[in-house]
Amino acid sequence: QTTQGTPPASTPQVLGLQVRSQLEENTNEKYEKFEAVEYKTQFVAGQNYFIKMDVGCSGFLHIKVFSAHSGKDDLELHGYRTNKTKNDELTYF
Repeated sequence: QTTQGTPPASTPQVLGLQVRSQLEENTNEKYEKFEAVEYKTQFVAGQNYFIKMDVGCSGFLHIKVFSAHSGKDDLELHGYRTNKTKNDELTYF
C-alpha cells in the first residue's frame, strides 16, 4: 500500500532534516535550502518515505528515508537521486 501527498505534512520535512547530514556527506555538498515539497510513503518492514527536497538554486533532490517499526527514531537514508527538477515525478526507487 502506498500513499502520497502534497504539500507535505511536517513529518516529511522533519525526516528530511534528520538525514540531511548523511545526505550531505554522501553527496559531498552543503545545501543552503532543504525543504520538503512533495512526498510518498511505502509500507514495508517499516516505512519508506520518498521525499522531493528543494535545495535552492532551482535544484531538487529525491531522497528515500527508512523508518523502522521499532518506535525509536532510527531513521536511515536508503537512497537519493540528484539533478532533479521541480517538475520531475517523484517515483519509488
